Amino acid sequence: MLARLRQILRSNRILYRSFRQLRNRFQIWRYGLKNVHATTLIQGASHVSRDLVAHEYCFISEGCWIGTKVVLGKYVMLGPRVAFVGGAHRYDRAGVPIIFSGRPEYPPTVVEADVWVGYGAIIMAGVRIGRGAIVAAGAVVTKDIPPYELWGGIPAGKIRERFSTEQQRQAHDLMLGRQAEEGTYAEFLY
Repeated sequence: MLARLRQILRSNRILYRSFRQLRNRFQIWRYGLKNVHATTLIQGASHVSRDLVAHEYCFISEGCWIGTKVVLGKYVMLGPRVAFVGGAHRYDRAGVPIIFSGRPEYPPTVVEADVWVGYGAIIMAGVRIGRGAIVAAGAVVTKDIPPYELWGGIPAGKIRERFSTEQQRQAHDLMLGRQAEEGTYAEFLY
């Protein structure tokens, strides 16, 4: 029954878009997010800090943990169980247990436009992930990632460039420089 309803909904583009917008607005309201664009989709249950800034057409998959001071550029995709963590406790006060040492100033974490972060990746607080970059599933990002690079591993390191030519990179930069546009979303395989 539910599968049939989903099929009917997706076959009518206008109805599907209206349903998706309503669902997006409900999730944004539910989490109390004031700086999240209405086109951002938060899938399933996640922990999302109320100060999250998310631009157009972001996708936050289920089970994500997004700490404070995180900014997501347009077209950012976060796979399931992605976590933005770290920098939450002081550990440098001799003679004081960590639990009583307080918290340092939390550094901002910036994920620029069109970044894809794979399943279970951990992004440490204070890093910047450059536009068009890809973070592999399970990676632990401890330092800044330059634009259009694919990174993976623990700690994450460069695997390769996203595009093979400078022309492709420039064409992609031109697209990202334009106002955000809705496209056709990739279908879930599960």
